[in-house]
Amino acid sequence: MELSATAYVILGMVRHEPRSGYEIKAAVDNSTRFFWAASYGQIYPELKRLAEAGLVEPSDASTGDRKRTRYAIAADGEAELKDWLRRPPETTEMREEGLLKLFFSGMLKPAEAVETLRAMRRQRLGLVERLRALEPEKADLQTNDPYPLLVLRMGIEFNEWFAGWCERMESELLAAPASKKGSS
Repeated sequence: MELSATAYVILGMVRHEPRSGYEIKAAVDNSTRFFWAASYGQIYPELKRLAEAGLVEPSDASTGDRKRTRYAIAADGEAELKDWLRRPPETTEMREEGLLKLFFSGMLKPAEAVETLRAMRRQRLGLVERLRALEPEKADLQTNDPYPLLVLRMGIEFNEWFAGWCERMESELLAAPASKKGSS
């Protein structure tokens, strides 16, 4: 059975403790979402597939009338996750709507196009603030597992760089000679 990236996200999220689909989504939203998101529409079908394959073990965690299933990683799931971690990454993907808009901004005047750069810069600086707020929590966990903090620091530094790039490109675009500027 070939596993999707979402399946590996799930295996990683249940590695330390059993979690429900809802808890997995919450964990993703506070960690990997900044570089690899997963929706409920991806998580629940993958949980079912992983359970059928024996890679996670479901258990009833219902309370009252509220049905809830929590999933723990199975031995085969742990072996699969370790195998995947040992393989080199195959996917490099960046989805950035601002860059897509900027790519096609030749039809705008530079004063209009720089608004995209300004918006991207504000977004990146906001993201830096959010990531920095997570830093103390990840630093406390570093003694057991230093890797989330390494990835968090990469996110902070990348977004700081990206915000600076937006600022530099805004200056460059506004300073360009009139002949190189976009049309009306």
